[in-house]
Amino acid sequence: MSQPIDLEYRFMTMQDVGAVAELERLSFSTPWPHEAFVNELTKNPNARYVVVVHQNRIVAYCGMWIVVDEAHITNVAVHPLFRGKKIGLGLMIKMMGVARMFGAKSMTLEVRPSNTVARNMYTKLGFREHGVRKGYYSDNNEDAIIMWVTL
Repeated sequence: MSQPIDLEYRFMTMQDVGAVAELERLSFSTPWPHEAFVNELTKNPNARYVVVVHQNRIVAYCGMWIVVDEAHITNVAVHPLFRGKKIGLGLMIKMMGVARMFGAKSMTLEVRPSNTVARNMYTKLGFREHGVRKGYYSDNNEDAIIMWVTL
């Protein structure tokens, strides 16, 4: 049985941008650039980002935009060495709480049909499929499944 790991969840700061951008590069074939995270923190009043810290190292993060009473997950990533430890599940539960705290009544996200691990996790959290965005992902033209949950 694996040992539980000590995790801290907190809002992302400007000091975290470099580590988050690196995690983005490790996780996605078309990562957001460093500047995109700077803009999210400095110019987007709707953006909320949470990082997960283990032993002073960012091992996961998630971002969302809250517009009126809807939260839209923009991106979520867990460091490859920390996957399979339910960190993504804990992070999504935290994000749902943050969304409620800022007045959101529902949450949406897009996920690749090929990402069965994420789809299963979202379903476990109550998300349901509500449509498809054709050719959404620019790296391989894969569709995106649109999922929603009531908070």
